[in-house]
Formats: sequence, C-alpha cells, structure tokens
Amino acid sequence: MAISHDISISRRGLLAGGAISVATVAVSDSAAATQESGRPANGPPTARVSFEVNGSAHELELDTRTTLLDALREHLRLTGTKKGCDHGQCGACTVIADGRRINSCLSLAVQHDGDKITTIEGLGLPGKLHPMQEAFVVHDGYQCGYCTPGQICSAVAVLDEIEAGIPSHVTTDLNEPPKVTRGELRERMSGNICRCGAYSNIIDAITDVAGAKA
Repeated sequence: MAISHDISISRRGLLAGGAISVATVAVSDSAAATQESGRPANGPPTARVSFEVNGSAHELELDTRTTLLDALREHLRLTGTKKGCDHGQCGACTVIADGRRINSCLSLAVQHDGDKITTIEGLGLPGKLHPMQEAFVVHDGYQCGYCTPGQICSAVAVLDEIEAGIPSHVTTDLNEPPKVTRGELRERMSGNICRCGAYSNIIDAITDVAGAKA
C-alpha cells in the first residue's frame, strides 16, 4: 500500500504538540477554578472569621493557617500582644479568649469565630490603667517590658481562675477553694517566662491586686 507524504509529523513535533495541549487544558481548568472561587486556584484556603476584640466587632477574611497572634498583630494592628518564641513556650503572646488565657501563637484564628478576645489594649489605657497594670508599675514588675503584656493578661486570668475555684497542680486540698498564695501564683504563672527575672516583683504585684479584691 502506498504511503501518503502530504502530512509529515516528526517525533519531536508530536511531543511538542502534546505538551501544548496539556498546558492548554491546565490553564483552562485553573481559570475555571479561579472564576468559581474568586481566588487563584493555587492560592491558600481562606475563611471568614468574626470575633469581638476588646469590645469591638471585627470580620476578617484570613488564610486558614493564620494564628490568632498574627491576626491580632498583622491584620488588626494590635501590637501590644508580643511574639516571643512562637512555640507556646514563653507566654509573651498570652491573651484572654472567652475568659480563659491562651497562647495566641498556638491557636488558629478560625478557631475563635464568635469568641470575645481581650488583649493588653483592652484591659486599660494610659490614664485609665487596669488595677493589674497599675500594680506592675508600683512593684516594678517589668524590666525590658517585652513579656509584660502576656504577664498581665495571664495574671488577670489567674485571679479569675482562683476565684472560680479551679485547682492547680500545687493545690493541696481539692475539697477546699484554692487560696491566693505565692506558691499558687508561681505555679499558675509558670508558663510566662521573664528573661529579666522580675518574678518576685510580678508576684508582689499580683498579690497586691488579689488583696485589693479580697
């Protein structure tokens, strides 16, 4: 049988044509996905998060991997909360979420949809300090000050924990409400690291506020 020589396709040409076809299909799929979701197909997944921070309502569209700490600092510009180790080991990023203190670097923002968050900016302001902030000033409970926002948020929540009767690892009698002792305070504040070593002054400040509340 005679072979027609009108159409001549080389092996290299065939491979190139196939690659172009695959690329065209991929681009079309990507464009369709972008049109459907409103964001690049290869972009990070996002979610809308609504929460109340220091009494103000906020709604953010965030990468679902965004920590609460980064949402506060980078998106809401509340830089009072500090990023220390970023591994939940130093407590510098402590904030209060629905009344409980947490390490905001270990918590995703999307986990707090609907929550009420309190940062150091929400406790008091210059000229109208929270009693714990005033006590830290009076007792010199800070030195470089970097850990201070987390220390103060944690201290406020610690006194609420004790008042609510929540025991710690050093509570000796679980049948009795825990008391504000230096041992209880040191145990409960052990997750907040002060590189300057102002621990004694910090305990004095917390004890002072606890006495005023009693």
